[in-house]
Amino acid sequence: MATITATIRPVMMGVPAAKSQHVGRISLKSSKASSEIGFISSHLSGIKISTTAFERTAPTKISAPFRPSLQPVARRICPFTGKKSNKANRVSHSNHKTIRRQFVNLQYKKIWWEAGKRFVKLRLSTKAIKTIEKNGLDAVAKKAGIDLKKM
Repeated sequence: MATITATIRPVMMGVPAAKSQHVGRISLKSSKASSEIGFISSHLSGIKISTTAFERTAPTKISAPFRPSLQPVARRICPFTGKKSNKANRVSHSNHKTIRRQFVNLQYKKIWWEAGKRFVKLRLSTKAIKTIEKNGLDAVAKKAGIDLKKM
């Protein structure tokens, strides 16, 4: 006969329970008769727990998938040249210095890729565009270690 023990902690809007809050324990004794029930539905969080899975294997973590609240933002870095923003000082008339950023001149550009027989849309610095016009897209991508098939 196996025993399943769960700790219950009150949760308020994602904040963990404090020391003074009530912490309770629930114990379930399962046997072959109770394994026929199938699933026990938790009324606290709506998670279904299988009693038969605990008897066969070691206990595993139950967690929700990570969902970021914001979409990832494209970084202001040129993939071909590696150019990125620079820190500089904005100097006023009274010689007061304020830190500011000098961003790279990135442009969205559709470039014809001869080996792939299609256009590739890239976000490049103007220096990289000049280099591609001079040396060719394949040579610059190979030097930078970029696979154009994934673009």
